[in-house]
Amino acid sequence: MKYYIIAGEASGDMQAAHLMKKIKLIDAVAQFRGWGGELMQQQGAEIVKHYKDLAFMGFTQVIANLGTILNNIKFCKTDITAYQPDAIIYVDYPGFNMRIAAWAKKSNYKNIYYICPQVWAWKAKRSLKLKRDIDLLLCILPFEKKFLNKYQFTQKQVEYIGHPLLEIIAGYKANAEIKVEVQDKLVVLLPGSRTQEIKIKLPIMLAAAMQFPDYKFIVAGAPGQDIENYKAAGLTDDVSIVFGQTYSLLSMAYAAIVTSGTATLEAGLFQVPQIVVYKGSPISYYIGKQLVKIKYISLVNLIVDCPIVKEMIQNELTLGNLVGEMKALLTDNEYRQNIANGYAELEHLLSGNGGANRAAELIIKLIKNNEIER
Repeated sequence: MKYYIIAGEASGDMQAAHLMKKIKLIDAVAQFRGWGGELMQQQGAEIVKHYKDLAFMGFTQVIANLGTILNNIKFCKTDITAYQPDAIIYVDYPGFNMRIAAWAKKSNYKNIYYICPQVWAWKAKRSLKLKRDIDLLLCILPFEKKFLNKYQFTQKQVEYIGHPLLEIIAGYKANAEIKVEVQDKLVVLLPGSRTQEIKIKLPIMLAAAMQFPDYKFIVAGAPGQDIENYKAAGLTDDVSIVFGQTYSLLSMAYAAIVTSGTATLEAGLFQVPQIVVYKGSPISYYIGKQLVKIKYISLVNLIVDCPIVKEMIQNELTLGNLVGEMKALLTDNEYRQNIANGYAELEHLLSGNGGANRAAELIIKLIKNNEIER
């Protein structure tokens, strides 16, 4: 069967590639085409648009690049029409994907959403569009299905499968060629995968790192990013940068400073004590604050519904505040143990109903029979 997959950022590329691997175990002649990156490509996808050309962050950037975004939507529709897939799989990236899904539903394609959009955080009424346009909505967070039930989705439309990162990280640990010990002086900096994130947050991280000369700091370079973007944000020879080795770094890390997003969950599942940071342009932050109605910005705290890790948001993210919090994170054993206890609860809550294996089964069942087996 033919699958068209749309992933608009690095985390989506990873999740999509993992799903593709599971689909191929059931559908040996599966063909893939879509939007993503190197990991999807390694699993056999023909990539027509790379996610690094799609990462517009914040309201101001979206407005500034509106022409490009509209052209991408037009191109995507044309490319899907030419490819004629048996199903379209949307991986997060809701601003773009939900527009394509609305068109695809009218064009009689089977629509599958893998990694449910965060409608529980903002624009909850988007749930009605998902109900209208999506044939199968796969949830990876434990509270999502309960939230969607308020919008009267059919029983066959929504499935909680558990978070695929559990499988991905467990697989990494099992297949790691060298078993490593935590290095008690290694701190990993994860400033984000988008150029704008790196530009805003990396300078503060680097300045804070200079206050701890006894520790070794390494920047986890994001896939699709050029080292020049890191140098432009202040990276010098005093701090190393390593690309494509984030899991290796996290497996050894004593602590981490992490931009909000999937990386916060990855650090949690690697049991790395962390500080979560976020800072955007003043306009984007102000608009976002009016729209987003959640207690926490990190997935770790959201899932457990408790402030396990420290969050430093917008004006709170100053050099002085970050340095003070880092001192506690690096030296206070009771503080670190409390984080570890929270991580144990996190992993328990994320265990679900088969993960990506179950997702692959449901997707193929839907395509073949237009049914979901219960």
